[in-house]
Amino acid sequence: MKIPLILICVLLSAASMRAERLNVVFFLVDDLGYHDLSLTGSEVYETPNVDQLAADGALLTQAYAAFPRCVPSRYAMISGVHPSRAESEGERLTHMSLERVTIAEALKDHGYTTFFAGKWHLGKSEDRYPSAQGFDVSVGAGSAGAPGTYIAPYTAEKNLSGPEVLNAPQGEYLTDRLTDETIGFIEQNGDEPFFVYLSHYGVHTPLEGKSEKVAYYEKKIEGIGFESEQFAFGIDGRRRVNQDNAIYAAMIESVDESLGRIVECLEKEGLSENTIVIFTSDHGGLSNSGSENKRPLATSNSPLRAGKGHMYEGGTRVPVVVKWPGRLEGGKSLQFPITGMDYFPTILEMLDLPQRPDAHVDGESFVPGLLGRESFNEDRSFFWYSDTGRRRSTGDFNAAVLRKGKYKLMQFFTEDKVELYDLSLDVGEDNDLSNQLPEVRSRMLEELIEWKKSMSVRDKQQSKKRDY
Repeated sequence: MKIPLILICVLLSAASMRAERLNVVFFLVDDLGYHDLSLTGSEVYETPNVDQLAADGALLTQAYAAFPRCVPSRYAMISGVHPSRAESEGERLTHMSLERVTIAEALKDHGYTTFFAGKWHLGKSEDRYPSAQGFDVSVGAGSAGAPGTYIAPYTAEKNLSGPEVLNAPQGEYLTDRLTDETIGFIEQNGDEPFFVYLSHYGVHTPLEGKSEKVAYYEKKIEGIGFESEQFAFGIDGRRRVNQDNAIYAAMIESVDESLGRIVECLEKEGLSENTIVIFTSDHGGLSNSGSENKRPLATSNSPLRAGKGHMYEGGTRVPVVVKWPGRLEGGKSLQFPITGMDYFPTILEMLDLPQRPDAHVDGESFVPGLLGRESFNEDRSFFWYSDTGRRRSTGDFNAAVLRKGKYKLMQFFTEDKVELYDLSLDVGEDNDLSNQLPEVRSRMLEELIEWKKSMSVRDKQQSKKRDY
């Protein structure tokens, strides 16, 4: 039988389009600090698979979370909208509006099959879970910010949803299970373009690691022999001084192994050169606690100041590694700043898809920076705002922050004070320049005040209770 030439051309064209369309794996870790990787200087934690991903791609050294807590940060990543804007419009971040367009919905519009596994934390009921926000497949997602346990049998009271997860065999490790589910999806859907959002519960509390890994790190930490005290006390609350928590180290290794297994699966399926991989965290590591918080602290973010919950660099700066086959040269270290809202437009541009400025209203693509544009984002203004300071929990204050260029201005509402830092010289935020540089202080404070007006937010001395 002869096949008409025009049909052959159509079939070849369709096959070519499928071959050229890139897949995306977005690999998100919970509560992982910037320095919680061997890649970024840890002498305790071992992350060879993240290191290899960076060798094949690029490490972004000045990447930020949109907020130093889970829910607002995750909201920004998936929507491209600043959490302050969403709340000023009356939206509850833990009950994401179905009208809000997510990156998953945008990709589905272009024929992508979408998959979510792990921590969701953006919906209080099943009608607001990932399946209602653009994901074809959702595994292990629920309303909770943490599992009751990482070791099966898992507990339903923490809303770890789905019988396929709750019916796990005795002793199974949750990080491994989410990885298994993700690999299964890739193996079954590799013939068509896909978007994978693997959102690990690890390394959030409860701190539970595999016993053999914990034993290994206990011995390693003992061999290092840290000289300073384990905890320090100051204006930022109780702070862990060293990365000397063996359980946390074991949890990080398990997450790193998960990444390695995903990359290995892509290679096995012949998808390695056709898949973008983005690795990041939702905010800084849990290093500080307030006056009434007795939970174990996970890590130290040193030399960055403070950690989860705080507007200092330890709370907002996160590791980001990007692998973009064929476009991004491996082994790069890129210094331009980005924020959580930027992933949505960036992924669209990487896939050569039209932007959705009606959706990702606060995000900007950082593709030009990845491809080497000099001075990228050098003069861009980055804003943070919190009226949920938790002095008793993580030790942080209500504040608004502006970073522009090398300067970072912090306005604290509860103490009515302003701090100014030159991050190019003082990444640890030890030297307040607000009195030495009054012109910079005044200029940046004026810009911050105007931004707050545009977002309809106020300088609240009393922390507002929110469900995140």
